Amino acid sequence: MTASRIAPLALYQEVAERLRQRIFSHELPPGTWVDEQALAAQYGISRTPLREALKVLASEGLVTLKPRRGCYVTEISERDLDEVFAVMALLEGQCARDAAQRADPAQRARLEHIHADLEAAAAAGNINGFFEANQAFHRAVQEIADNRWLLQVITDLRKVIKLSRHHSLFSEGRLEQSLAEHRAILDAILACDPEGAEQRMRAHIESGRAALARIAGAKNRAA
Repeated sequence: MTASRIAPLALYQEVAERLRQRIFSHELPPGTWVDEQALAAQYGISRTPLREALKVLASEGLVTLKPRRGCYVTEISERDLDEVFAVMALLEGQCARDAAQRADPAQRARLEHIHADLEAAAAAGNINGFFEANQAFHRAVQEIADNRWLLQVITDLRKVIKLSRHHSLFSEGRLEQSLAEHRAILDAILACDPEGAEQRMRAHIESGRAALARIAGAKNRAA
């Protein structure tokens, strides 16, 4: 592994962010043993800030600290995904409900603008662009809901989901389905329909989990 050295004045948060991105990109895949000595040498730091960074990642569920065995990148199971998505559906559903009640004209316009980006990416078959616009849409709904506790928990759970080796948008037909689901959520928010917004957001999150399960099933059958 190669990595640029971190300046001496950097804090352990920067180390944590560097490692976080390497985990999300699967440069450090699930199940990988974290070689503290090698990482400390690569970054040009002592073991102390590295260990503090690993504690941060452990609190986020991204690494697992095993007594007398060291630190490993967390492996997420199908059961884990079932449980995380079930919680996500509840939390994001609540955000959508709150957003439908609180959104002002400027915030509604912003959601419409983001949805236009989703439509453009879908029309171009641009999965990366769609993913970015999807993230922006969900984040905007959460910001409109204006509940920092919900936002914090959702952010941490989304980090865990990124440990999955698969992406729901690669499931056949999922991109078009996701676009339609976002449109339905947006329509409910624009109509100031909190119950409809909550129900549609929950259904959207559940559909994402089902798409991941189809991908995993197909890969298992191929193996």
